Amino acid sequence: MARFMPVRSHPSKSREQRSSFAGLPRLDYMLLGAVGTLTLLGLMLVYSGSYDLAYITREGNAAYYLARQLVFLVIGVVVLLLLARSDYMSWRRWSVLLMGGALILLGVVLVFGSERYGAQRTLLQGSVQPSEIIKVITVLYVADWLASKGDRLHDWGYGLVPFAVIIGSITGMILLQPDFGTAITIVVTAGAMLFMAGINWKQMLFALVVAITAIIIMMLIFPHTRVRLDQYLQGMQDPTKASEQMQQVWLALRMGGIFGVGLGNGLIKVGYLPLAHTDSVFAVAAIELGLLGVVAIIALYSIIGWRGYRVALNTGNNYGQLLVFGATTLIVVQAVINIAVMAGVLPLTGIPLPLLSYGGSSLVAMLAAVGVIQSVYRGTRKGSVFGGYLGRSRRNRRTRLSGTGDR
Repeated sequence: MARFMPVRSHPSKSREQRSSFAGLPRLDYMLLGAVGTLTLLGLMLVYSGSYDLAYITREGNAAYYLARQLVFLVIGVVVLLLLARSDYMSWRRWSVLLMGGALILLGVVLVFGSERYGAQRTLLQGSVQPSEIIKVITVLYVADWLASKGDRLHDWGYGLVPFAVIIGSITGMILLQPDFGTAITIVVTAGAMLFMAGINWKQMLFALVVAITAIIIMMLIFPHTRVRLDQYLQGMQDPTKASEQMQQVWLALRMGGIFGVGLGNGLIKVGYLPLAHTDSVFAVAAIELGLLGVVAIIALYSIIGWRGYRVALNTGNNYGQLLVFGATTLIVVQAVINIAVMAGVLPLTGIPLPLLSYGGSSLVAMLAAVGVIQSVYRGTRKGSVFGGYLGRSRRNRRTRLSGTGDR
C-alpha cells in the first residue's frame, strides 16, 4: 500500500511570507510598532506640555494644541498608508517635478509667509511649514539623482559639483527664512546619502570640510544663531552663564530621577520651560517619565534606525537603497540632534524631536518618511547588497553602482 507522507512547510519560507498567507499585508510591523508608540507618547507629552499655555492663550481651551496635533496625525497616517501601498519605483518620474514645486513653494513662503519666532517660514497663518515637507522631497530627489549617475559620480564636474549646487540652492532658500535647523538636517541627510552612494573618499572629505566651514560661517552671519553659539560656548565654560532655556532644560533633566514624576505632573514646564511642547518636549519626557522613559525613547528611535537601515541593506536596487537610507537618516539625524541639544552637547538649533514634538507639518513629514521605508520594504528582495560603501567588493574595493540603465 502507498504510504502518505505528511506535508511539511518549506524551511526557506520567511516570516514575512507566512504573515502574507495569514492575510496580513507585507509591512515591517516592528518599525510600525516603534513609530506608533512614539506617536502616541508624543500626543500625551504635547498635551502635558501645552495645556497651561493653551488654557491661557486659547480662551480656556486646554486641549487646543492636542486637537490640532490629532488632525495632522490623521493626515500623516493616510499619507503613510498611501505611500506604503504604492510602487516606490514609480516615484522617480515625479522627483524633478516635486523638487521644482518645492523650490517654488519656498519662494512663496519668502514672499507671503507668516512670521513666527523671528522667522518667515509658515503659510496659512502658521498652520503649514513647507520646509518640513521639503525634507522628504529632497530625499526623493537626491536618491533619484544619485542612482542615475553610476560610475560618473566620481567625476568632480558630474558628481560633487552639481550635487553641491543642488543642495546649496535648497538650503540657501531655507536660510533666507531663516531656518537654520532645517538647513542642517537637509545637508547632513543629503551628505550621508552621497557617502553611501559610493563617492570617492577624497571628494567626500573635501565636501565635509566645505560643509562644516559653511555651517560655521552661517552661524556667524545670522544674528540669532550667533547669539545661540555665544550662549553655548559660555555655557560650556560655565553652566550658570548658559541661556535661560538651557538652564531650565537641564533642571528638568535632573528633576526627573529614575522613574519620573508621572505624566502631567512636571510643574516646571508651566511658565518656566520655554517651548515645552515643541523643541523642549524631550525635557518634559525626562521630568515626567524619568531616566527609564528617556532610555525607552532612545531605544525606540534605535529600533527605527535599525529596521530602516536593515531594509536598505536588503533592497535589490540602488534607487531603493538610497531612498530608504535617506528616509531613515532623516528621522535619526533629527532625533540625535534634538537630544544632543537638550543634553547641552550642541547649541540650540530649533530642530523638533521626530514624532514627539508638536508640529503638524513635521509629524506628516516623518510619517511620510516611514511610508517611504515601508514601500521599499514591500519590494525588498533577499540576498542583495548595498550599492555604495557597504557593498564594496573585498577583492577590488570598487563600488557596485549601476549606470544610467538603472533608471
